[in-house]
Amino acid sequence: MNEMLTVNVSPHIYTKRNTTSIMLDVVIALLPASAAAVIFFGWRAAVLIAACTVSAPLFEFIFDKIVKKDNTIGDLSAVVTGLLLALNLPASVPVWQAVLGSAVAIIIVKCLFGGIGDNFANPAITARVVLLLAFPGTVTAAVFPTEKFTDIISGATPLAVISGQEGTLPSLLNMFLGARGGAIGETSALALLIGGAYLLARRVITWHTPVAFVSTVFILTLLLGKEPLYQIMSGGLLIGAIFMATDYATSPTTEWGKIVFGFGCGLLTVIIRVWGTYPEGVSFAILFMNILCPYINRWTERKPFGGVPQ
Repeated sequence: MNEMLTVNVSPHIYTKRNTTSIMLDVVIALLPASAAAVIFFGWRAAVLIAACTVSAPLFEFIFDKIVKKDNTIGDLSAVVTGLLLALNLPASVPVWQAVLGSAVAIIIVKCLFGGIGDNFANPAITARVVLLLAFPGTVTAAVFPTEKFTDIISGATPLAVISGQEGTLPSLLNMFLGARGGAIGETSALALLIGGAYLLARRVITWHTPVAFVSTVFILTLLLGKEPLYQIMSGGLLIGAIFMATDYATSPTTEWGKIVFGFGCGLLTVIIRVWGTYPEGVSFAILFMNILCPYINRWTERKPFGGVPQ
């Protein structure tokens, strides 16, 4: 007999969940935010979403062909990356810059490091940071939906107003619903919370990182007198905490590790928002904590009873 039997230690767990089903759940969870983006920012948001969600799998398909790897676009991870990238960009970003961001996320951050599960950082977050550094004028542009939601206008974002720029803060209701300036997918707290509740119900994510992230920002900004409710609903905090800080490959695996990770993200976000050059710090915070993830796993992993510490 030439067949090989692979034997592993217990526990042996069988589950119907696989990468494709998990990624499909994430796509479903992002649909409310995508719908809100199109409602508030119109056809520009729809074009950005289409450009990124089509170009990201296309770049992965081309890469697999060039290096003669099995096709991997069927796991939907590239679709999730493209969708997250699009939702983290303002409606006024040129389409070619969004497509370039998809190339950075898929080819450089994901594929060159070995594919899904081997990337050192969240591809969408890294691509946004690269675009932010390369094209700060367009990626940081503050655009708002008009009253009739048929066009967009320029203005100061809530975070910019809090940091001292001229402008008026929108009502908390508008912040919650999404009628305010920012990236197309980050404005509606309601839509993002619906998506987060879906992921929790489906057990795709756990509460540890999002709660630690958001509560850290709330408590620190409350102590600093920096409008904590606006801080939570402004910028990319909710989409970052729910959808990107919980990425399986780039976040800790232990419960305490997830809490430490979320606390670190929240702490860095507040530091950058309050004392940094950029009014927003979520992307930089998550990227930095992604780099620390292996060490957090090592610090928080459970030691076998009677085992010798390594």
